Amino acid sequence: MRAPILDREEYIEQAYFFRVYRERLQENVPSQEVLQTIQEEILATTRLPMAIDFLRTEILHSGRISDAMLRLPHYFAPFQTFVIQRAEDDVSRFEQVIALKILESEAAYRARTPTPSGMFVYQFECIARNRLGYTEGLRAMAQDPLYSDDWTHWIVRLSNELGSKELSEVVYLASQHFHNRRTTRGIQKAVASEAETLPAPKMLFGDQEGRIAKANIGRDPLYFFAALQRQLDYPAVPRSQRVDDTQKLPAFLEARLVKLEQRLKIVESESKGGIDLKQFYLKPGENMGG
Repeated sequence: MRAPILDREEYIEQAYFFRVYRERLQENVPSQEVLQTIQEEILATTRLPMAIDFLRTEILHSGRISDAMLRLPHYFAPFQTFVIQRAEDDVSRFEQVIALKILESEAAYRARTPTPSGMFVYQFECIARNRLGYTEGLRAMAQDPLYSDDWTHWIVRLSNELGSKELSEVVYLASQHFHNRRTTRGIQKAVASEAETLPAPKMLFGDQEGRIAKANIGRDPLYFFAALQRQLDYPAVPRSQRVDDTQKLPAFLEARLVKLEQRLKIVESESKGGIDLKQFYLKPGENMGG
């Protein structure tokens, strides 16, 4: 049974919870302490304080909050639980900080006026960009309370169709724009072959989404996501901010490293039988001034 959509104030508090939880973890505050203190900050008229209390109890036993979220399907959406599960996976390279940023942005979007198409694109980009796994990811997406039965059936079939079609093409075929082109007399024959690939698909996406999808067929999917964000104000997916290896160190650190290198060379020379002082002798014709 599909869980109900929560009240707006619940999602507002969820966004706050995920943000503060992430910030305090980055300050090296233990999870148990974070969950205990933040519970008092959350709006008491929501159900989130009770959910946080359950998370804190579960993390004391298993060390994972995803286990508790999994047992609260009526409150946390399956995709939210899926994202945290991937972050807590022992063999995963998916950062927990990014996972919490993703859930913060998603909850903030739910608190506005979310559309199924906007939520789908956001969740799918999260999976694609972070390599979370399409099979389980799409299964979690399909159970989201925001989607209707038509959306759920379409998402379930999507994992099979992505093997032969790219995302922008699948979105185009399920859009109002494709429907308009197919029913227009002047171009009905031109798109007849396209119609044969998917018999009478549901119009889940609007005309603008269909136009953007058609324009991005054959291109990098990230360009498709970026275009939807620019043109239709779809929510952007948080990205990992890794330190650039080419970034220069501050001058004082570089000076210290140079001194350490010189000292290491001296130590190595001593260990090999002493320092060769000849390298410091003046050569014939040289003077102290250089």
